[in-house]
Amino acid sequence: MDQGAGLGGFSADDLVRCYRHGVFPMADSRYDADFYLIEPRRRGVIPLDGLHIPRRLARTVRSDRYRVTANQDFATVIAACAASEPGRLETWINAPIEALYRELHSRGQAHSVEAWEDGELVGGLYGVSLGGAFFGESMFSRRRDASKAALVHLAGRLVAGGYRLLDAQFLTDHLAQFGTVEIGRDEYQRRLARALALNGDFYRLGAGATGADALQAITQAS
Repeated sequence: MDQGAGLGGFSADDLVRCYRHGVFPMADSRYDADFYLIEPRRRGVIPLDGLHIPRRLARTVRSDRYRVTANQDFATVIAACAASEPGRLETWINAPIEALYRELHSRGQAHSVEAWEDGELVGGLYGVSLGGAFFGESMFSRRRDASKAALVHLAGRLVAGGYRLLDAQFLTDHLAQFGTVEIGRDEYQRRLARALALNGDFYRLGAGATGADALQAITQAS
């Protein structure tokens, strides 16, 4: 990975320029005062035209066990993603990074997807949206499959809105089950350029989209 230093005065506009060039920020820990920039040599990408959804998860999504919303509580989602929890004592989201994403959200360039159960926020994710590209940043889950249900809804929303790229940053075991592939830097840059030239509509699927709506959108793209 490539790292950059000297990030004093780094703004939300700077962050947007970084994403347009395939670069994103990380901190060494939640309580680190600084952060650095990364451009991985290998990039994890979730194929929107070939998303694999495990059968059991598809049943959970279709049942609407979790009520899934978009942009209802961005601040709480990113705070939950930044918080330590059993099995994840440190996170890379520090206060400066959190503030930058909250500003992007206020500008309509960062979105959250939330999963609710009985009125309680039990899972979710957030990321950055530019053109026809969505850069998934982090997710959290307090109930089984809650964050995965949010991811399926996100994918359905992106497909319906004409997005071409869902950047997962790194290939993990958690994301591999969705058909996530790992591509090199040059290929990623080509896909990124094509996606940025588009005008994705994050809201086309509709505020009241059900699990069935999200799954139907994904199926139509496969």
